[in-house]
Amino acid sequence: MNLLVISNNPHRASFKQRIEIYLAMLRDNGIHCEVARLPAGSLARSRVFARAQNFDGVVLHKKGLNFFDAFWLRQHSRRMIYDFDDAVMYSPKTPERDSFSRLRRFRRSVQAADLVIAGNSYLAAQARRFSPHVEIVPTGLNVDDYQARTDVESDGKIRLVWIGSRTTLRYLAEIVPALSEIGSQFSNVVLRIICDDFLDVPNLRVEKRQWFSDKQAADLAACDIGLAPLPDNRFTRGKCGFKVLQYGACGLPVVASPVGVNAEYVVDGVTGFHARSIPEWIDTISRLVTNRQLRMQMGREGRVKVERFDVKIIGEQLLGLLKRHLNSAGAESCKG
Repeated sequence: MNLLVISNNPHRASFKQRIEIYLAMLRDNGIHCEVARLPAGSLARSRVFARAQNFDGVVLHKKGLNFFDAFWLRQHSRRMIYDFDDAVMYSPKTPERDSFSRLRRFRRSVQAADLVIAGNSYLAAQARRFSPHVEIVPTGLNVDDYQARTDVESDGKIRLVWIGSRTTLRYLAEIVPALSEIGSQFSNVVLRIICDDFLDVPNLRVEKRQWFSDKQAADLAACDIGLAPLPDNRFTRGKCGFKVLQYGACGLPVVASPVGVNAEYVVDGVTGFHARSIPEWIDTISRLVTNRQLRMQMGREGRVKVERFDVKIIGEQLLGLLKRHLNSAGAESCKG
């Protein structure tokens, strides 16, 4: 079987974790994928869509389609699969204000698809407003790429860590008052930011590490406490909690806002703590800073929990969905 995979940007982290990480496994199991970047011009896009007729199916990653794109892609596709892992129907800047253009594009992509694959239950519920053919496949990670913390001596510093992108750095900025207070209370605490941009925190030393795909795991594993702040709104509830999985794979306890899957992935009092306010952020981080045994215990629990999101397990789930879907398409074609 052959799949055409269409993405606006095959270099974005979302594509790498949702699609690229599984391409070799799919190929080894008889599903050969060709990745095409969706060009800007309508004529160039129509040429990409026309190629879909030469494949058993098409996977559209995250893109909301305009009327003409949806029509032509549907016309040329034997089977169309739509995969998304963000609340693309809402604006990240103004999530509580309805964006009719975003919603229309999302609805078209969902309605055009024979199968919709959502990253979590919140996103699946959004898609089921427009289609009954929705399945959930969480974002996975290669757990073996991350080294769990061991109880070894360090330089005496306790490292808080946040990993993310320039566009999500504002979520970390919202807890700067708590981090500043932690810095005032504990002279041995530092904050490590792994990103393509940075911020400063009063009273707290900040280690600024540029994000590199081949260095992020080692940069995380040298830390002690993972941070996952999020405001609670219609966009952030669709986040798939990838940084929480990364922290867990490194054996780090996590302090997180209980928003979306964060509330599920971080088991309060077991793998970390939930924090809903600045005082709760200060209290929970302080408890972990002052209790090394608790950090290690929660980190071990988190490592166990994250193993069910390993790419081998999530990949089997994805493979099964694709094979059932494409085989049923072939059977329908034979009957016709």
